[in-house]
Amino acid sequence: MADDSQRNFRSVYYEKVGFRGVEEKKSLEILLKDDRLDIEKLCTFSQRFPLPSMYRILVWKVLLGIIPPHHESHALVMKYRKEQYWDIHHALRVIRFINDSTPQVDVFLRIHQLESGKLPRNVAFPLEPEDEVFLAIAKAMEEMVEDPIECYWLVSCFVNQLNSKHKDSLQQLPKMLEQYLNIEDNRLLMHLKTCAAMSKLPYDLWFKKCFAGCLPESSLQRVWDKVISGSCKILVFVAVEILLTFKMKIIALNSAEKITQFLENIPQDNTDAIVSKAVDLWRTHCGTPAHSV
Repeated sequence: MADDSQRNFRSVYYEKVGFRGVEEKKSLEILLKDDRLDIEKLCTFSQRFPLPSMYRILVWKVLLGIIPPHHESHALVMKYRKEQYWDIHHALRVIRFINDSTPQVDVFLRIHQLESGKLPRNVAFPLEPEDEVFLAIAKAMEEMVEDPIECYWLVSCFVNQLNSKHKDSLQQLPKMLEQYLNIEDNRLLMHLKTCAAMSKLPYDLWFKKCFAGCLPESSLQRVWDKVISGSCKILVFVAVEILLTFKMKIIALNSAEKITQFLENIPQDNTDAIVSKAVDLWRTHCGTPAHSV
């Protein structure tokens, strides 16, 4: 019993000073040694713990279906992915949708549009709202992933996951936010309603863009670990925790426009703590995940 409490104390200490997961890292390494990676176990691990940075991209690629569970196929499949990327890249150059000066994220968007049959007739056509979402996620992913081809496939498959697996759930998140905020801080909710701010909160930034452009890389990765492994509900609790953290500032503001403007540009110095509290809140309301929540 003493050993258990000592280990638990040590884990909490490691988490507080940024060295969380000594034992968790070993558990993940055991999972990653299997000849055939167990998707369900990797999902469960990602739901329960933050992924170690050295393994995060590999796990994301497996969970998003970019590479198959079999280790022996990884190199070959990535070779095909690379060829597919350059084939489409070349086609877009030929039809003059991209050139040497096209920003990388815009290249990603055009490749994704062509792949999904949504390339506009003319390069000058205005962007659709879904394109803006893609670009926001691409800009954030670009900061996390060095290899541009790997980055493209992560963005494309993540966006596809949001538009398919999570599509119905994402539409319910604003309603769920109000429900959980009512439980956590009814006074704050009443203030937001009085200011007519509930309908004007930055839901697209929070839920459609999954906090891309709102949270810095270190915080965003931990949120995306949960979404990619099956839970978009974590997004609600990050939003709730942002509102709770900046409660005094929000209550001092008396218009929906000012509240929204502040929430679209929150201070970046406390976001790791906000995400940690959001994960705790998520577990409090949803329980410790066994698989997807």
